[in-house]
Amino acid sequence: MDKKLEKRWIVAFFITAAVAITGLFWEHASPNETTSQFNSTDTIVPADVAWLLTASCLVLLMTPGLAFFYGGMVGKKNVISTMLKSFICLGVISLLWVAVGFSLSFGESIGITINGVKYGIIGNPTDFAFFDFVDEHPHAQMASTIPFILFALFQMKFAVITPAIITGSLAERIRFISFLLFICLFCLFIYTPLCHMVWHPNGLLGAYFGVKDFAGGTVVHMSAGFAAIAGVLVLGKRKNVEHIPTNIPFVLLGTGMLWFGWFGFNAGSALAANHTAAMAFATTTIASASAMLTWAFFDRLNGRKVSALGCCIGAVVGLVAITPAAGFVSIPKSIFFGFAAAIVSNIMIHWKQLKKIDDTLDVFACHGVGGIMGMILTAIFAEGKNASLLHGGWGVFAHHMIALVLVALFSFFGALVLYKFTNLFIPLRVSEESEQLGLDLSQHNETLS
Repeated sequence: MDKKLEKRWIVAFFITAAVAITGLFWEHASPNETTSQFNSTDTIVPADVAWLLTASCLVLLMTPGLAFFYGGMVGKKNVISTMLKSFICLGVISLLWVAVGFSLSFGESIGITINGVKYGIIGNPTDFAFFDFVDEHPHAQMASTIPFILFALFQMKFAVITPAIITGSLAERIRFISFLLFICLFCLFIYTPLCHMVWHPNGLLGAYFGVKDFAGGTVVHMSAGFAAIAGVLVLGKRKNVEHIPTNIPFVLLGTGMLWFGWFGFNAGSALAANHTAAMAFATTTIASASAMLTWAFFDRLNGRKVSALGCCIGAVVGLVAITPAAGFVSIPKSIFFGFAAAIVSNIMIHWKQLKKIDDTLDVFACHGVGGIMGMILTAIFAEGKNASLLHGGWGVFAHHMIALVLVALFSFFGALVLYKFTNLFIPLRVSEESEQLGLDLSQHNETLS
């Protein structure tokens, strides 16, 4: 074994051991009469708890669903490595979330003061470290009818799947240990600030700019999409950019799991078993249905065959696009969300300039562009007085467009810095020999039977 590589794994092991031992001796703090931000357990609504437990399970299912979705698309020599990169996020990000990620996302705001009001950029890392104060008591502002621990676990699933989405762009050439380091840095320095700025009650983008992101179009899909394109630029093209998808049934299975899990992703973001959850549930599936059909028919209009792969990609694009608006628009409008996003993403996937940089599984064209479309359409169509461009909210629309640019720049250049930082310590790209051999064998000593 290479000595440098061995040292890296030793460091990784001891970091995991340090977290485990710290947890063993950590004195867990619980809310008391001095922590007024928490409600009594009497305010818990059992129906809301049941739905959020279910939704959390559904969102977790999306990560293995994504693994099948991506795994079926890559070449035969890289199926296991591609799928494992999604699965490993369940381990890495979950522990990171408990230790410090949740605090950075939802702790007391650290940020800037505008007109005498403090707006957060990131949370205090010590507030909920190792889930201090995270127990059965509901939080008065963030989740007033469910235990705070349930809110924290629901949000954890979003943090898990975001770096997993990025893996599709880097498939077939990124070193596994480098990927582990990068996703930790991404979670800490890109995901948690965006999460805080959009979803914390005092977050800069949500509270000041008025950005509407019901379930993660900005926080999850835009951040992953722009981080993906940055990674492609740093890693460079694969030696063999032409490959035949190994297993289309895997892609179909993964799409089904994603679609199923997305009900928890979107409808669960209502944080209650109520009419908003029901509407988000409906708009989610209708937008996806619309996008799937639009993708298939648009392919045919452009001289391409109607394919299972295309239908699956179209369905996922629809799910991405409706995510920021799921609880803010009507069902008829969700049809248009799917339709518009499918056309734009389809055009981007076949854009020659994007093909040249080798985004392996078109993550930016699907998730990045889908997230952008969702954010723009939400700013135009969200219902409610002064809620969007069509409802008198010219200022809200302008703020959304400013926020879109800020999020794009932050995610892209932030990820670019993190990739280069990772590369200083561990080369991001596998050797040419390992790439030729395939990452399944060269990185994991496993192959498809």
